[in-house]
Amino acid sequence: QVQLVESGGGLVQPGGSLRLSCTASGNIDRFTVMGWYRQTPGKQRELVATINKIGITNYQDDLKDRFTIARDSAKNMVTLSMNSLKPEDTAVYYCNAYITISTNYWGQGTQVTVSS
Repeated sequence: QVQLVESGGGLVQPGGSLRLSCTASGNIDRFTVMGWYRQTPGKQRELVATINKIGITNYQDDLKDRFTIARDSAKNMVTLSMNSLKPEDTAVYYCNAYITISTNYWGQGTQVTVSS
């Protein structure tokens, strides 16, 4: 059973920065893609960013200038660095580990609140 544990969320003022971490139980190189998604009440979960086994990244278009996803296989970790945060970035952020469409894991989520 794969466990993904997110950390690093919290309250930050507009314009501030946060770094989210997702630590997996075991070697992350077994996952085809890892990524971050976010969800606000009443809305569908949306893609933030993904990174594959060889480090190719994909971002939601509106976020690519402010967010950076990275992976550290030695630490079994994927991170999301978020800069110039805006109130509309407020959401629960989820880590995802994907092997196949039927083998897909989610973390429990971490709340990010951007407010003054």
